[in-house]
Amino acid sequence: MTAWSNMSSSRRLKARLRRLTMTNLIVIVLALTLVLFITSMLTNRSYYNREASPLINLPGRLRGRPGRFNSANVNRSSTANLNDNNDESTDENEIDEAIELTGASSAGAIFREGVLGNYELFRDTTLSRPGDNGSKFDIRTVEGIDMEQVESLKQEYGVNMIASDHIPMDRVVPDIRHPECKYWHYPNRLPTASVVIVFHNEGLTTLMRTAHSVLLRSPRKLIREVLLVDDCSDKKNLGQELEDYIREHFGDFKSGGNLSTTHQDDKGNLGESLYEKSGKVRLLRNKEREGLIRSRTRGAQSATGDVVVFLDAHCEVNQNWLPPLLAPIAKNRRTLTVPIIDGIDSDHFEYVSVYADNNEHFRGIWEWGMLYKEIGLDMREHLREHRISEPYDSPTHAGGLFAIDRKFFAELGYYDPGLLIWGGENFELSFKVWQCGGKLQWVPCSRVGHIYRPFMPYSFGAMASKRKGPVVLINYKRVIDVWFDEPYKEYFYAREPLARFYDPGDITKQLELKKQLGCKSFEWFMTNVASDVFRDFPRLPKNLEWGEVRLEGTSLCLDTQGGHQPPQVALYECHSSGGDQLFRLNAAGQLGAGERCIDATESKAYPDYCEKGTVGGPWRLKGKFLVHHTHEDKCLTYSNKKVHLASCDFDTKPDNQQWNWKKIQPREYDE
Repeated sequence: MTAWSNMSSSRRLKARLRRLTMTNLIVIVLALTLVLFITSMLTNRSYYNREASPLINLPGRLRGRPGRFNSANVNRSSTANLNDNNDESTDENEIDEAIELTGASSAGAIFREGVLGNYELFRDTTLSRPGDNGSKFDIRTVEGIDMEQVESLKQEYGVNMIASDHIPMDRVVPDIRHPECKYWHYPNRLPTASVVIVFHNEGLTTLMRTAHSVLLRSPRKLIREVLLVDDCSDKKNLGQELEDYIREHFGDFKSGGNLSTTHQDDKGNLGESLYEKSGKVRLLRNKEREGLIRSRTRGAQSATGDVVVFLDAHCEVNQNWLPPLLAPIAKNRRTLTVPIIDGIDSDHFEYVSVYADNNEHFRGIWEWGMLYKEIGLDMREHLREHRISEPYDSPTHAGGLFAIDRKFFAELGYYDPGLLIWGGENFELSFKVWQCGGKLQWVPCSRVGHIYRPFMPYSFGAMASKRKGPVVLINYKRVIDVWFDEPYKEYFYAREPLARFYDPGDITKQLELKKQLGCKSFEWFMTNVASDVFRDFPRLPKNLEWGEVRLEGTSLCLDTQGGHQPPQVALYECHSSGGDQLFRLNAAGQLGAGERCIDATESKAYPDYCEKGTVGGPWRLKGKFLVHHTHEDKCLTYSNKKVHLASCDFDTKPDNQQWNWKKIQPREYDE
């Protein structure tokens, strides 16, 4: 009995041990599973760069020249907030599979009402530093500010650089996206992006805030690099000082930067997050001035990401801006995507939407002088098949901010190398994309703030001497001659009659590329993509007269006086150079100068914006008289040093009512 009892006890003990071992194994497996799950979640979150982002407060210009930095004044703290709805995020593979199965959304994504999007993991914290939350920063509130220096630097940079230097590099911007944008789920396997930023004599803090903004608000795995292309700047602080700043705050590109997520100092304090030392910022320098267009091409040719994203050098990207921009390209690599551009005030840096209503969308178009315009999208038609937050087609775009597949851009020949400096490249690429098998879409859920400078603070330099004539107009002519068909070319030349005389250079290679790519006609483009252009800018009638308009018996010509306020037509010495003295009278009675139409009363003649959707006007010729239709007995008259309407004297034909039209040519074409 004792032996059996002992044996029985031994068996019970062994059984109990086996049960304990199994229990322990189960506990260990569960613990490991939990650890792996938490690690996976943390890895997902590490795609975002608000974990330990730097709050970089610069001392401003109070004690030195523009853009001088003192690393001792750089403060750092965390501004990251996890979103409370994070637990509702969907499994990455499930999202990818669901997107492949549905494939219906133009966003290249799926919408799940109330379920926070898979890239919506972090949001900016509300802070109260200068300029935070996109607020105005009044430089006059800073003690000891030299307002003369403020104004001087505004003229130098086109921006209030002293205000910029007081605003943190990572300032918080307001999330002004449509509420739907938070519930889009994008593919986990999106293409990588090379962000190309071209600059010439840009303010150092506006340039660096652009780079910080991109890295702070982009999923880390999607940013291959930020390429800063210096177009031969000669500002001293854009030399070694810029290189030192990049090395200090972003790391050495060649070495790959600091590969740890964070590091600690000798006191155990956390230092910079991975984004700072990731080595993702690369600086390229042009040996001579190339202009924006060629510099962007150089950036694209140097890029290594799947997609090239172009930004101007004075931008701040908004929340979750990048995935919505990349997803349509992931769905169709021949798609060029454009973010919605918000405004940043050049003086006080307030960040606001330039559109009054998030429930309205606009498309990029042009008037026949090739000035960029926008027209409202037919929302009723759009909402029949799409959500308000989905991307939508647009004929063109403003040109500064967009994304395009790097290989597709190369297949299109990049930008036309015959376009110089700046101007017309947005139209050239838009027409090329649409006519050669691609599409262009605006993306409501991708928003980027942009400083609109009141003037261009630098000249085109020696580059302009390579063109005999106005650079931008000649660029337009080159685009027209390559991509327009008849009769559309004639609308441009009716609006810009002097353009006929300028040489746009050899376009043989561009026409060969157009043929090689099997590109569609401009008629196809106008019928299928841009038919609503005619709603605001109808086909132009032929001109009856164009050129300078000289008062009989004098050397004085009609002149719109440029930006004179209030707008008023006057008489000045004729200079035969066009510009403010170039007028045209079309067969429908429109007396035009540039994009303005001329009207008159008994007290004055004045230029005003032409009424949209019309091509006619109140004028007709009777001999040398310019008769106003709505006042049949009134003619354009010069008296008392004013151009105005007065009773027509058809009998005596006084000189002050007689106007001689003379076609002009660029000076180099004069015989």
